[in-house]
Amino acid sequence: MDLIIVGTNRPKNNSTKVAQYYQRELAARGQDWDILYLDTLPTEIIVSDLYGKRSEAFTPIQERISEAKRFIFVIPEYNGSFPGVLKVFMDACAYPASFHHKKAALVGLSTGKYGNVRGIDHFTGVCHYMRMHVMPLKIHISHIQNELDEEGNFSNPLTVKYIQEQVDDIVRL
Repeated sequence: MDLIIVGTNRPKNNSTKVAQYYQRELAARGQDWDILYLDTLPTEIIVSDLYGKRSEAFTPIQERISEAKRFIFVIPEYNGSFPGVLKVFMDACAYPASFHHKKAALVGLSTGKYGNVRGIDHFTGVCHYMRMHVMPLKIHISHIQNELDEEGNFSNPLTVKYIQEQVDDIVRL
């Protein structure tokens, strides 16, 4: 099953709402995608799962990553880049089985006006290093706190338009 990865472990984050929106949009197109929440990573990941070691707690996560062929990364802006927990996660995953020659769609979001443009660029570099095929249409959602309604739907028609285009591209992969 392909995966939508919530790129933060912050409680009550907007990335989760965006990931769930993508999941609903993909389901409406007959696609079955699962969500991987980084707040479910083992707390000992830094000492047990980096550099070739593998804990029992990380093994099922690694299996999900290895089986997936496509990924959507929903990445909030943290200090002008992407969250450190996302980098730790990527480093903990087995190489090359996890991401080598797999497809990735990137979605950046921020409470500011740039929608994590810089962080998505930084993460694109990580994806390229890991030989992932990054889709050219990258979504940047600024002022995320004003974009989502109570049901987790986007209110800005232009945002919806670009997300629909990206989802259509993902389905074609």
